[in-house]
Amino acid sequence: MKLNIIKWRRVWWLISLTVIISSIVGIIISYSKFNAPLKLGLDFVGGTRLQLQLECETEKKCTVPIDTKIVRDILTTRDLNDNTIQVLENNILSIQTKPLDVEQRTELQKELNDRVGSFNFETIQIDTVGPTIGLELFKSGILALLASFLGIVFYLSIRFKIDYAFFAILALVHDVLITVGFFSYLGLFASVEVNSLFLVSLLTIIGFSVNDTVVIYDRIRENIDRFGEELSLSEIVNNSVNQTLSRSINTTATTLLPLLSLFLFGGETIKFFALALILGFSVGSYSSIFIASTLLAWWRESKVSNIKLKS
Repeated sequence: MKLNIIKWRRVWWLISLTVIISSIVGIIISYSKFNAPLKLGLDFVGGTRLQLQLECETEKKCTVPIDTKIVRDILTTRDLNDNTIQVLENNILSIQTKPLDVEQRTELQKELNDRVGSFNFETIQIDTVGPTIGLELFKSGILALLASFLGIVFYLSIRFKIDYAFFAILALVHDVLITVGFFSYLGLFASVEVNSLFLVSLLTIIGFSVNDTVVIYDRIRENIDRFGEELSLSEIVNNSVNQTLSRSINTTATTLLPLLSLFLFGGETIKFFALALILGFSVGSYSSIFIASTLLAWWRESKVSNIKLKS
């Protein structure tokens, strides 16, 4: 069975356009709430994060969950209003607030222990990042993303032609924008923060997606050289995508399986890193097959039509 992607290209474009508009809306709402396109984590904004587990949980005897209202009252009385409070699995209390020194942390832990419940101090995790370092990490990450885009444009322009490079980059922007938009909604509705691992995931998504696109473009170019006088460009693109379709699907599927395991069993630290890769790789395969190839066919055919009209 052959997939006729050219016939339904307006459907693929409409699907992508709808998701991209939804992503942009989420980014705008997130920016109005967090002053950033995403809910930035400790790595980028700086501050102190405390993670404490109830002592009863280590013995599996907890009957009452942590009351976040009491926690928020404690932080408010200490003038720590700009904070994030989460109760994670196994009654782990996670608090992120402005940078605290050792004395402030000790006093806060003592009051939490007295009013919220007895915490196991052997399981306490404390992370502190200065705001200057956080800002530098954020700037470095953005520069790395821009540098990767420029490098890909340069590589594709040399290996193929400039229109190939343009539509490949358009597909990459499509993948990154949808991934960022999805996480903007996670930040708004599930308080999910992004850290430096998220930027790593975006760079990985870019590399995976462009590799998939290059494979399809290589086959299109080969088939143009071989059948350019016998078949129309739409037929060549359709044939090229179908010839590489099983390879694209198999590569993506075998990559997603371990990522799914990481998401389900990898723990809180790596859970959302794996989720970003799952989403980005899936969207990347979609854009390579249905967006980059169909846009190239549309552009090349419109150029030929314009030349014929002018002559």
